[in-house]
This record gives sequence, C-alpha cells and structure tokens, in this order.
Amino acid sequence: MARMSTMVGLSRADVNRRRILDVALGELLRDPDASMDQIARAAGVVRRTVYGHFPSREALIRTLFDGAVDAVRAAHSASREGVEDPAESLARSTLAVWEIADRYRLLVALARRDVTPRGIRDRLTPVREACTEVLRRGLEQGVFTSPLPAPVLAHVHEQMLFTLMEAVNEGLLAAEEAGRSAVVTMLTAAGVPASRATELVAGLSD
Repeated sequence: MARMSTMVGLSRADVNRRRILDVALGELLRDPDASMDQIARAAGVVRRTVYGHFPSREALIRTLFDGAVDAVRAAHSASREGVEDPAESLARSTLAVWEIADRYRLLVALARRDVTPRGIRDRLTPVREACTEVLRRGLEQGVFTSPLPAPVLAHVHEQMLFTLMEAVNEGLLAAEEAGRSAVVTMLTAAGVPASRATELVAGLSD
C-alpha cells in the first residue's frame, strides 16, 4: 500500500523508470550477465523503452548503484543519531550499512567494472567522512587504538567491508553471519578488544 502511494502523481514515464529499476535489480542479482533484452522482458516493456531511460547497460548499473549508495548514506546517518559512544556508533553504523550492502553485494561486484573503483570511492565520500569523524573521536577518547590516523583507518574499514562482501559472494562466509562478523572485524581493527566487540555486537543483536 505504501509503495502504491509513492506512485501517486508520477507520470507514466516515471512509473516505467521505477519499475525498470526494480526489475533490473532483481534480474541482475539473479543473473549478473542479464542483458537489456532480458530486463525489458521481465519488466513487461519493449527494449526501446528501457533504452529510452538508460542509454546503456552500464548507465543502468550506475543508476542502480547510485540508489544503493543513497540507501547506505541514509542508513549510516540514521544509525548514529543520538549515539555518543564511538564504539557503539561504529557498531551500529556498520551493522546498518551491512544490512543495505548485503542486498546489493552482487551489484557492487558489477559496479567495480561499470562504475570503476574510483567512481565507487567518490560516491562513498560522505559515508567515509562520517566514519572518519567517529574514528577520530574514538581515537582522541582512547576508545580506539591504532597506529593509523582516522582517515586511513576509515579507508581500511571501507576496503574490509568490500572484501567481506566478496567473501560472501564466493561462499567463503555465511551470509547470515556476515553482518555480525563485519561489526566485530571493524571494532577489533580499530583496537577494541575482541571480548568487548563481541559483547557489544551481542547487545545490538538482542
């Protein structure tokens, strides 16, 4: 019902575009090699309609990835509201980001090719800056300990999350355990004792 209400007032072109994006995400997550023809058929539109909104498969993937980044930014910001403790803030934001990223992790693999690693990095700049501030505050308070300055540690955390997503994609890490594992990994990488990290994650999972 809520989804239907968001469509009120939209033009037919806007409705088609949203439907194509929704269907394309599902098709690409099911089959990363899905063609524009496949996506058009699944969306119930002609190929020309898809190309009318997205001039290429790469453009479609970039649009999907931008939507994923927007969701990550929103989740990361909301998860930190009202949280003073840097360790809890890092834990909550990592868990929130992982929940979004888990849905899109196969898309991230596609984006590395079609958006490029630099493009991904640029799009995630606001999230990285927010992470840097949390890490800087934690290092100043002694909550975190690391030989790395906060900006470098934030970069390391970002790359670790991408690596964990790849591990899930390759079947090396169970998807249902990956979120909690990611949080413990981020906390321990920031110098939080493993016992404290595990306890904090357990409290958030209750």
